[in-house]
Amino acid sequence: MTQQQLPILGGLTSRSLQQCAHRAHERLGSAPPSGVRTLVGESWLRSLKNFPDPDAVQAPLFYSDEELDAYRRGHPLAAVLPIIRKLLVQPSLDSGLLVAVGDANGRLLWVEGDRDLRRRAEGMMFVAGSDWSEGAVGTSAPGTALALGRSVQIAGAEHFSPQAHRWSCTAVPVHDPDSGMVLGVVDITGTDDAVAVHTLSLVEATVAAAEAHLSLHRLQDQQPARKLAPAKTYSADREGLHILGQDHGVVHLGRQSVELSARHAELITLLALHPAGLSAEQLAAMAYPEHVSVTTVRAEMLRLRRVLSHQLPSLVPRSRPYRLPRELSVDASQVLDYLRRGAHRMALNMYRGPVLPRSEAPSIVRLRTEVSFLLREAVLNDGAVDAVLQYLQLPEAADDAEAWTAALKVLPPRSPRRASVVAHVERLEAEFRLS
Repeated sequence: MTQQQLPILGGLTSRSLQQCAHRAHERLGSAPPSGVRTLVGESWLRSLKNFPDPDAVQAPLFYSDEELDAYRRGHPLAAVLPIIRKLLVQPSLDSGLLVAVGDANGRLLWVEGDRDLRRRAEGMMFVAGSDWSEGAVGTSAPGTALALGRSVQIAGAEHFSPQAHRWSCTAVPVHDPDSGMVLGVVDITGTDDAVAVHTLSLVEATVAAAEAHLSLHRLQDQQPARKLAPAKTYSADREGLHILGQDHGVVHLGRQSVELSARHAELITLLALHPAGLSAEQLAAMAYPEHVSVTTVRAEMLRLRRVLSHQLPSLVPRSRPYRLPRELSVDASQVLDYLRRGAHRMALNMYRGPVLPRSEAPSIVRLRTEVSFLLREAVLNDGAVDAVLQYLQLPEAADDAEAWTAALKVLPPRSPRRASVVAHVERLEAEFRLS
């Protein structure tokens, strides 16, 4: 047996174990972890690579209420939430325990249970929409369970962040019954009872019931597994300018929609990205691959204003400098915003293809390259199976040998998707040898 498998006298919250953990935590960074369970020490070492100072750790909030609601509706675990509520949440309402359900990245989707405890947990940002992965907060039950791919209990001072030393938690990953990949995690957080032996058994039984229910649900519907936050969450009529995956831009304002020519899509994109305005000279350099006179730009802007005056008068550009009369969100900018905040799942779900794929406008080409590159890097660096597989469905990934090889490395050995990925990698290798 390993150290973490041996029975611990007095349990994980025993005074002796907690004292040892406190002493070891005080020496973090200056000496190798000692006097703590192996899984805790190893997790602390991983955490130190991201956070040299445990006191500086704070769980980041990644989703606004609107974004979180959309993401939860599309998540596979939404289908089994009634099971989790019945078996865990309802019994914990007055028991001093919280039940949290997170996604495969450790971001909490639901946090329910004892009301007073929920208010206290807000002090350490243990709330829906926050990130509790190991990479975000260091050692914790939900984050470490996802890092190890198995059930984990973390008690008091075993947490990496001192903010969490008053708390204990038990977490169990939830697996997709078809592919075997991790869909998320179920966690119980609270006082000593949160890491009792019977608590671990209860959470594992709940997760088993949830996985069985998910399998039955799919059989009844005769539908394939749902993807995380499907693209339909971001419907075609979402307000703003749409330039991803299409040559002609489309503007949606209220109930009105206008499709723009390729040139007009370029111009209005540049104006939307520069709300302070642009001169004719600046537009000429940004929108035209070859040198053109300002007269050409002014003539094109006149045509754009004429088009919008008939269909979207509230968006007719002003002049001197050229600027939009109101803010106009751009889907490509929203994808970049998600990526900068680390919410690459949201970015991937919103991404529908390259920015105006056929455009040769210098500024549009730069934007297209930036969005595509950053999205690809974020997905491959994360290495989550479902995200990589979703990325491979994009046309631009069809010949990306590195991405397909990455998928092969992270797919479970018995995944039904493995055969098709192997075949695709072999085809790309054969084409490379012939080229």
